[in-house]
Amino acid sequence: MSKEREMNRRGFFRRAGQGAALAGMGLMVAEAAEASSKRKIVPADPHAPKTGRLLKDDEIIGIGMIGVGGMGGSHVEELCSMEKAGAKIQIRAVCDVYKRRQTYRQKWIKSNVGRDVDAYTDYRKLLERDDIHAVVIATPDHWHALNSIHAMEAGKDVYCQKPVTLTTEESIAVRDKVLETGRIFQCGAQGSSDDWWWQARAFIKKGGIGKVVWAQADYSRNSAGGPDDRGGEWNWHIDPDATDKPGAGEAYIDWQQWLGPAPKRPFSKPRFFQFRKFWDYSGGIATDLLYHVLAPMTIALDAKAPERATAAGGIFVQHDDREVPDTFMMTLDYPDDYTVVLTSSMANRQANPTIIRGHKATIRPDGEGMKVTAEDEFKEWFKKEFGQEEIIVPRQPRPGHMEVWLQAIRTRGEVHLDAETSYRAMAGIKMGVEAYRQDKTIYWDWQKERYVNKHPRPNRNSKYPAEKA
Repeated sequence: MSKEREMNRRGFFRRAGQGAALAGMGLMVAEAAEASSKRKIVPADPHAPKTGRLLKDDEIIGIGMIGVGGMGGSHVEELCSMEKAGAKIQIRAVCDVYKRRQTYRQKWIKSNVGRDVDAYTDYRKLLERDDIHAVVIATPDHWHALNSIHAMEAGKDVYCQKPVTLTTEESIAVRDKVLETGRIFQCGAQGSSDDWWWQARAFIKKGGIGKVVWAQADYSRNSAGGPDDRGGEWNWHIDPDATDKPGAGEAYIDWQQWLGPAPKRPFSKPRFFQFRKFWDYSGGIATDLLYHVLAPMTIALDAKAPERATAAGGIFVQHDDREVPDTFMMTLDYPDDYTVVLTSSMANRQANPTIIRGHKATIRPDGEGMKVTAEDEFKEWFKKEFGQEEIIVPRQPRPGHMEVWLQAIRTRGEVHLDAETSYRAMAGIKMGVEAYRQDKTIYWDWQKERYVNKHPRPNRNSKYPAEKA
């Protein structure tokens, strides 16, 4: 990321924190984390949060939806289905900068659960409401940090779609705000609620595959060609009458509100409707898709933030107005001395399988859970420990991703993808993005939580084993 772009984002964080104070809300946005000056945070108890209040027994959870386009609209439908099935939840307001989306979701909610809901263009107005206890955020990536931080400052629990933020520094700011306020936060990489990742975590922790050596995952599609040819990934439909001109009725988009912390630009329909193709608002494949696999991989490996990243790829097929690559891959080296390789193409759907390789055995997902296969050299050891050379560890019942978040709002318990894990995954994703954009190796000091110009462990044993002394 260029220094100018980074300063634009940080400058907005400062201005938002100083100028966005609304009645009853202390909207102070955390500055991007700097290890050298980072203050110590005393974590608040989620059972006694520093902002907002706790639910009363059997109180209906009032939910506000911030962003009701594609993914946000899906969450509206999911939550309304849960309400109709008996869950004590209610969507009470929707927010979107596009008037047509506001109106559509108001009508949809009315027709499906029989309730009128209010609509807002400025999410801060939604956050002022005392009858809203939690928010679901499904805005473009560049808004995730401000939406989440402002919501927690306003005393709301938060479900924020993946990626947790656009930058690593923002993800640290979100994590710190969770710690400060004691609010419940979950990032919406839904695969993190698939139990096989948690079975892998437990199996690795008990030494079942020996030392982790390397792992791989992939998320691929083919988005050009065939009967549903869109010409490329993220080429979503553009409403021809959409405009930033006030007074346009349902076609009106509040463009300045949508840009928010992003660099200022003239109104652009492609940037609004197809935002994932542009660096100002997204990391392309990395933030949209590879976050889906790195977040649960981080859970399975109990991984810290990575230390070193390299990347490759390019726009090989989908030559339109996109800035982000249609094929992308990256390698991440971790402090516990193993490597994760992530690969993806939007021009070929033949994905690499998900595999976690240990020195003694290898883990793969299986239809019933996970399959663990001994290395030939350790078959006898594995049989002695687990009864045979290859075993299936079945999935166990586990709440769904939205369900566990709603449970945690009531119990103040744990979610599946918390803010700390979300940051660790974001660090790896953003390092890969910057390695690609800058054509160089990117280093992160996970202890000081900042970028550095060389490996934070230059004399690491994994590279210089003769110096293990």
